[in-house]
Amino acid sequence: MGLAAPPAGFDAVPTPADNPTTPEKVALGRQLFFDTRLSADESRSCYSCHVCEHGLTDGLPVAQGALGKQLTRSSPSLWNIGYHTEFYWDGRSSSLEAQAKAAWTGGNMGANADEVVAMLNGIDGYASQFQDVFGEGATPDNVVQAIAAFERTLLTPSRFDDFLNGKASALNDQEQKGLQRVVQKGCIICHNGVGAGGGMFQKFGIRGRYEYSDDLGRYNVTKKEADKYFFKVPMWRNVTRTAPYFNDGSIWDLSEAVRIMGRIQIGQKLTDDDVDAIVAFLHSLEGKMPQEAMVLPVLPASTLATPKPVFK
Repeated sequence: MGLAAPPAGFDAVPTPADNPTTPEKVALGRQLFFDTRLSADESRSCYSCHVCEHGLTDGLPVAQGALGKQLTRSSPSLWNIGYHTEFYWDGRSSSLEAQAKAAWTGGNMGANADEVVAMLNGIDGYASQFQDVFGEGATPDNVVQAIAAFERTLLTPSRFDDFLNGKASALNDQEQKGLQRVVQKGCIICHNGVGAGGGMFQKFGIRGRYEYSDDLGRYNVTKKEADKYFFKVPMWRNVTRTAPYFNDGSIWDLSEAVRIMGRIQIGQKLTDDDVDAIVAFLHSLEGKMPQEAMVLPVLPASTLATPKPVFK
């Protein structure tokens, strides 16, 4: 499998010096991403919270973890996640590798990393791949390095990229009208950069409180009063596919989400014409999904004599 090109006109996805991206590492990471054997009860994989038909979210208001655990926030999309510099709604992980490890060993998958890598090293197909890619067997660190390498290939170039690169016909009149509205109203102050969001934290409720949630957001990480109700700005790329919306997944309709953002972020009651145009523009950010991310890979068969217990 080759590596996906970045969206037209944008730089390559940044990669850490200690985790260069190679096709072999990406192929290994893709298998691990889909493998439920990495979770505590073998019921969950990374893909369980990030499925293609829901824009690499899970389509639920809040995420469901291993062992029947219900989490407290909506699963963010992983499309184009490699361009982010901080992860989770509150930015508590500073690298994609750290985020993957936290999800793997935390509530999402509930795994004991040492037990899982022992299992992986007992599977011939995985053991040989880790040796080829990393020059050693599976370890907690190189498991998440492989997963992060795969996630950095999850890029979705869109018609909006074609428009930015000079193809005026890539957006129809209504979509161009929506683009004008989001510029005029200042939405791009937060929704900017390669992901049209994802690059900064902003208070959710600048001009009025969001009435459906008391989540304190980034404050829970920093304990700074100034960070109350601050969250990482979501990407607009593929936002039409990622309902329900906001950190608590409380809003299912994109038009309603746009209206709420107008009211509590910029202090405006958006007209129906505004909302229709903005939603039309957001559709232009729907990207072409890489085929490798949409097809379940063939996973190495277990060679363990005794199956891993489902519950302990």
